[in-house]
Order: sequence, then C-alpha cells, then structure tokens
Amino acid sequence: MTTLSGTGTLLRLALRRDRVTTPVWIAVNALMVLSMPNTLKTLYGTESERTDLVRQLQTNASFRALIGPLHDTSLGGLTAWRVGVYAGVLAAVTGLLVVVRHTREEEETGRAELLASGAVGRRAALTAALLAAGAANAVLALVVAVGLAPQGGAGALSLGLGLGAVGMVFATTAAVVAQLTESARPARGLTSAVLGAAFVLRAAGDSASRDGSSPLTWLSPLGWLENLRPFGGERWWVLGLFTAAVLVQAGVAYVLAGRRDLGMGFFPARPGPATGALGSAAALAWRLQRGGLLGWSLGFFVSGVVFGGLAQDAADLVGENDNAREIFERMGGHGALTDAFLASMTGMLGLVAALYMVSSVLRLHAEETSGRAEPLLAAPVGRLRWAAGHLTVALGGSALIMLLAGLGFAVGYGKEVGPVLGACLVQLPAVWVIGALALLLYGVAPRLAPTAWGVAVAVLLIGWVGPALNAPRIVLDLSPFGHLPKLPGGGMEWGPVLSLLGAAALPASLGLAALRRRDVTA
Repeated sequence: MTTLSGTGTLLRLALRRDRVTTPVWIAVNALMVLSMPNTLKTLYGTESERTDLVRQLQTNASFRALIGPLHDTSLGGLTAWRVGVYAGVLAAVTGLLVVVRHTREEEETGRAELLASGAVGRRAALTAALLAAGAANAVLALVVAVGLAPQGGAGALSLGLGLGAVGMVFATTAAVVAQLTESARPARGLTSAVLGAAFVLRAAGDSASRDGSSPLTWLSPLGWLENLRPFGGERWWVLGLFTAAVLVQAGVAYVLAGRRDLGMGFFPARPGPATGALGSAAALAWRLQRGGLLGWSLGFFVSGVVFGGLAQDAADLVGENDNAREIFERMGGHGALTDAFLASMTGMLGLVAALYMVSSVLRLHAEETSGRAEPLLAAPVGRLRWAAGHLTVALGGSALIMLLAGLGFAVGYGKEVGPVLGACLVQLPAVWVIGALALLLYGVAPRLAPTAWGVAVAVLLIGWVGPALNAPRIVLDLSPFGHLPKLPGGGMEWGPVLSLLGAAALPASLGLAALRRRDVTA
C-alpha cells in the first residue's frame, strides 16, 4: 500500500459530501462577477463618466485601498477592478473551508482514524482534499472565463485563472495549517488570519501607489491577482507566482503530514486546568466562541473606519453620475448623497453580520454532530439552557460587532456619532431574523441546518446585487433588510422594527421547542 492509496475513493466521498455547499459558493461567486458588466454599463455607460472615475481613483487613496487600481476602462476592465479582489477573497474562503473540512475536521471527529484502519494511505486524505478544492476552483475559473468571454477572451481567461489560482493558494495554506493544529476551528481561524493579512497588505500597497506597483501589493496573493491585469494588458507571467506558491505550500503540507501522528498537530493544544473554571453552559459557549467574535469585531471596526473615511468623499466619487446616485439611494438612503452612502454601507455591514449570526447559531449543530454535546447534556444541563448559552453569544455578538462598526464609522467620518451609530444598530432585527431561521432549521431538521448558509447568502445577494440590477420591489422585499428604516437620512419607523423582532421570535421559539423534543444525534 502506498501513501496515496484510496485517494480516488476519498475524493469521490469529498465531492459527494460537498455536493450542495461547494456549488453554492461557486454560484454566488460567479453570479457576483458575471452580473457586473450590465451593472457597470448602467453606471459608467459613457466615456466621460469613465474618465471621471479614473480621475477620482488617481486622487483618492482610500477608494484604491478598498477596491484597487483601475487598469482599463472597458466593461471587462471595470468588472475586474470592481469585484476582482472580493471574488478572490470568496474563492480563497471556499478553498480553505474545503481543505480543512476534509483533513483536520475528519481527524478531529475520529472518522479519519476509521478510514485509516483500511487500505488508505497516510497522504490520501490530504490529496483528496486538495483535489476537491482544485475541482471547485477549476469550475469557478471555467464559468467566469466563459461568462465574460463577450467582454474579451484573453481578459476573461486571465480573470478566471486568477480567481482559481487565488483559491488554490489559500487551499494549500489551509493544508499546511491543518498539519499544525489539533482542531478544525483554529485551522480555519489561522488561515483566515493569513487571508486578512493578505487583504491588508494589498490595501496598504494600493493606497500608496496608483498602479499596484507597491512592494506591499506584491507581497499579497490578492495583489498578484490585481497585477495579472485582466482586460488591461494581461501579465501572464504572474500566474507563475501562483503556481510556485501552490507547489511550495503543497510540498510543505505533504512533508508535515508524513511526520506526525494521526489526530495530532505540531502545535498541541494546551492542557486545561486540573479543576474546571466554567460554571455554566453560557460560560462554555463564550469560551468556545470568543476567538471568532474577536476577529469579527476587529473586522467590523476597521471596515467602519474605512467606509466612514470614504463617506467624506462620497459626492466626489459619484460626481455627476445620476445612475450611481440612484443605486446608492436604492440600497438604503434618501436625501443627501453622503447620508445615502452611509445608509448603503451600514446596510452592507448588516448583511455581512447575518453571516456571523448564522455561524454562531450553527455552533450548536457543530457541537452536536462532533459528539461533544451528548456528554454535556448527560450532565445536569438541560437542552434549552445549553442552547441559550450559544444564542446569548450569537445575539450579543451581533449587537457588539454592529456597535463597533458604528463606532468605526464615527471615527472615520468624524461627524454626528449618533445617527450613524443608530443606522448600524437598526440592522439588528433583520440580522436576528436570519439567525432565528437558522435555529429553526437546526431544531426541526438538523441535517438541513447547513442550508441556513444558503438563506444568508441569498439575502446578501438580494441586498447587494438587487439594487444594482434594478430588481423589482417584490424581490427586494424578500429580504428582511428591505423593510428596515433607511438611516441616516430617513425617518425612524418603529413599526417594521417591532414586526421583524416578532418575526425573529416565532421561528426561534419553534426551533427551541423542536430541539427539546427530538433525539440528539449520536
């Protein structure tokens, strides 16, 4: 038996287990990219509007840090500029989730040990995970290349390959990190930290240079994606950097995988105290989720500072572009353009906060399926008290990150703290509705609980892409965020807020009642 024996079987198993989640991630990413040409044609349909955009980018370092430099004013070039970095981030997240799930998570749950007792080689699981991530990124690259081909074949191909390459760089990063830790959550957290550092390096480099030539930009794989320059005089040699990074990291992961025991890591977990210090289910939930909440809190505060700084130049960024002004107002604001910009950005952070809410609520599902909930519930801890601990963290955590986002806006904008803080906090009822739906799915049908991610992503797309595509009101109203008062700039309306709170309470109550009556997964 070789170290790769059983790879094909494990690959088929991985693809079967990911047959829903991975296609959803790919579809969301591809839709975000492929919807941009028509949107940008509406926003910047004339040469004068595009020239004005280039002028603003040349003089606004904050805007370059947020999105990146513009290398070409064609629709394809505008698409690569507008969504390239964020599509790369999404591809990276997909890759790291796939690899961690089929390597470290399998070892943590004990399934890998059962498989290893058969004819399965030491490096088969790692190989299968990387092949699964490679398949996902290949499909993304193909869909983007074909979908954007009418804008230019070479540019479409380079953007598709660049997105797939970014995904594989962070997939192999996750493969290395998975050998170092003993748990899936630190593996995902550390890889996400590397991705965050890559984004910060790219942003710092782009703010310092107008064409992406800063050394800081070149230190980031996301900066490589920019400097591949799709639709702007493609630099095909940049793909060599991605290839080298993937090969080096994959090689390191293979070496590490052959030098450790199954289930162990090079950074072993610290032993706990001889006497437990956690006196309640809520304290345990806080201990389990505090690291993730810290990362979300930092990200939201920094995002608030960045968006707040951009708000001061919102009128200059839009200029005389009436279409852009209308889209900002449809996304969440009325009245002055600065208020419309602030309302749209706070609404976007609210949509992202819904993702945190789902991840926090579904920690209940992770604890149950991993087998850690069963011995806890065998002690004098009721199911409702156990669930309430995680729900308290989810509700309080979502409020905390939106509060910090509001404070970040206040720091960046430097004016009128109260209105922008209220605009952030008013997003919470809609965020809690999404969390309540996740709890309902978990309580009634735990096997369907991961589909809560699909609900959150659908709401995100409605809020982000819907206004740009001029979607009808009936579609926008499918999202709970579409019923919130538009602050700042609009008047406060308590009726929709209270209705959303009631809409959140009902599915949450039904989910808890179902959890109390069903069997716990063994």
